[in-house]
Amino acid sequence: MPEEHVFQKHAKFMKELVGEGGLAGIGSHGQLQGLGYHWELWSMASGGMSTHDALKVSTILGATALGLDGDLGSLKAGKLADMVILNANPLDNIRNSNTAEYVIKNGRVYEGNSLNEVWPRKKEAPAYNWQNSKPEGLPGIKQ
Repeated sequence: MPEEHVFQKHAKFMKELVGEGGLAGIGSHGQLQGLGYHWELWSMASGGMSTHDALKVSTILGATALGLDGDLGSLKAGKLADMVILNANPLDNIRNSNTAEYVIKNGRVYEGNSLNEVWPRKKEAPAYNWQNSKPEGLPGIKQ
């Protein structure tokens, strides 16, 4: 039997932990403009966790683990209502988590791909540094 890699072991542990009622959350450090979060979610789900449980880890269970479930992690009157509207259902395939059509933050609606504001006013997003600058001085990147 081939040796399991650390991500496989971690994913199986997360499935067991959540299955027994434990708390877990998803996190990343903003790699590639937010893709790190999706990569961690997909990696965690690869251990056999149901897509429903994986989404709970990325929402209400993560908020509970941080002690923020009174304000975040689910849609409920009195909570912050920041959310992402997806084009495809992540319950069908967890990799659909990266199909953001709209982002709703602080009562404003933004296009998922451009971050242009579309409601309550139409406003083009500013140029972000991460969109315009080339990484320099990093290992493996030719100058």
